[in-house]
Amino acid sequence: MRPTSGITLGGRFQLTSRIAIGGMGEVWKAKDQILGRIVAIKVLKEEYTGDPGFLQRFRAEARHTALLNHVGIANVFDYGEEAGSAYLVMELVPGHPLSGILEREQVLSPDMTLSIIAQTARALAVAHAQGLVHRDIKPGNLLITPDNRVKVTDFGIARLADQVPLTQTGQVMGTAQYLAPEQATGQTATGSSDIYSLGVIGYECLTGHRPFSGESQIAIALAQVNDAPPPLPETLPTPVRALLMSMLAKDPKNRPANAIKLAEAADAIRNGDIATAHAAVPGMLLFESTTGPITAPVDTATAPTGVVTSPYGKEQSSTATSALPVLGAGAAGAAVGAAAASSDNPLSRANALEAERQLNDEEEVVYTDDENFDDVEPERKKRSPWTWPMVALILLVLFALVGFLITQSGFFSPTPSPSQSTTASASRSASPTSTSATPTPTQTSEAPSPTPTQSTPQTINLIPAEYLGKPFDTVSAQLSALGLQVRGEQVFDDQAAVGIVTDLNPTGAVQPGEIITVQYSKGPEAPKTVAVPGIAPGASESAVRSTLEGAGLKWIPGDPVNGAVGQAPGTFVRSSPAAGTEVEEGSTVTYFLSKAVVPTNPGSSSASPSGTGSPGN
Repeated sequence: MRPTSGITLGGRFQLTSRIAIGGMGEVWKAKDQILGRIVAIKVLKEEYTGDPGFLQRFRAEARHTALLNHVGIANVFDYGEEAGSAYLVMELVPGHPLSGILEREQVLSPDMTLSIIAQTARALAVAHAQGLVHRDIKPGNLLITPDNRVKVTDFGIARLADQVPLTQTGQVMGTAQYLAPEQATGQTATGSSDIYSLGVIGYECLTGHRPFSGESQIAIALAQVNDAPPPLPETLPTPVRALLMSMLAKDPKNRPANAIKLAEAADAIRNGDIATAHAAVPGMLLFESTTGPITAPVDTATAPTGVVTSPYGKEQSSTATSALPVLGAGAAGAAVGAAAASSDNPLSRANALEAERQLNDEEEVVYTDDENFDDVEPERKKRSPWTWPMVALILLVLFALVGFLITQSGFFSPTPSPSQSTTASASRSASPTSTSATPTPTQTSEAPSPTPTQSTPQTINLIPAEYLGKPFDTVSAQLSALGLQVRGEQVFDDQAAVGIVTDLNPTGAVQPGEIITVQYSKGPEAPKTVAVPGIAPGASESAVRSTLEGAGLKWIPGDPVNGAVGQAPGTFVRSSPAAGTEVEEGSTVTYFLSKAVVPTNPGSSSASPSGTGSPGN
């Protein structure tokens, strides 16, 4: 099932506009037609429809999030499956992911960073208390609201302590840039693993870059295990640096004991109470000493890391968290051997990285290990233990190279075309469209003209979050620069300032030249006014109330007043505001009734009506 604007899921949720595209799903804005509220719906991507593994991941995310009830965790309202696909109905959180904020701001202040850490830690503490480890804490899964509140999302690869894992034996799931060392070595992820990932986020917020980088996911994972994080700038306060470095400790025992203690320490540092921070996270003292931080690698034997490729081919070039199969033990050992060799070794670490060059640097991947790993280290004095791993690596690279050349030559193509590569290069050297003003003669003579598919302009991925909240003139200029036509539409909005963009339609993949309707605020709608109705003196109280309600006004009785001469008590005298006054619809009007007649002469048998009815009394 391919989600499109206007379709209804489960007979209840009508999709309106796409918000974002993730690794395995699309997030849409939708309206609950029963409750009338606006929600977010995460729909499984069309290419994964019917895949039992992804359906299981969706069900797991729904079950995991349903266990949690915290202001810092985005709620899941419902789960459903339709036409072989699955969808999650979630709370629509206003704001932007932390990844987008970091891309825009580059560096955040220490106070803002500590606030994000404390809020995220308190949300994770609720999950950890239920035995649930997130396993994929990263900026893209932290939403920041306009009032700087944090919402943790995407429990799709989380795991309960007593749950059967979603990955097979020998697989590790997560994002390399934020992966804890124990996860990278195939050990069970714990709450301390989430704390380490949160420490990487804090490091990135304060410096503008992650502590570990590399040419590939494997290189980054190895750095997480073996390398010490670069020191934080000396310009940062010492307690802030100590807390971050304690979160990034290789040994989980040197990290904060739990997420609650971490939140208490972060809040204490924000309040200037360093003693309380030390009491909550004693590990900070290890990183405030003059001897420097503890940076030794994890002292446990690590399983070999396999060089792997995506089972989904080119479709995994995005930042999707995925589970990948283990290669043979020989290939896994070769990768580790090449990474561990010295720089003068002819099979250096770069060769191992070349074997998995198809992986994108930002891709979320799975690192595999072999459960039959031999704990006995080879003797370093002999060179023979590495001979066969190096031979296996050379063969692996050669097989990959031969397969690439065969594929490019079109050997398996049913209709091979010898001039295909020549035509492609000629097409790239000329104008990208088929209406070139000066086509070269070689294009006409050597190969047929480009097919309509080759000349079709590429689509534009229009993401609403990049434009919402900006002035209309700015958004219009940006869309026009992309080759799109803009149609402005002013709408009333109580929240947005005048001229601020509130919605775009359509969004997602659009064609150049397509008309984009941009809605922008013209301020709050002016309140409707009504005139206070005229009511005849002497009208009954029920008639007064009925008349005011019929005019769309509220009423409240005032204290009784003197009526006209001879007017019956308890009947209408006047109103405030007076009849004919323009007031806002729904305003309250006070009405006054005449007083009861009281005898003025106790000795007389009857009271004069004018005695109390006169306005002068």
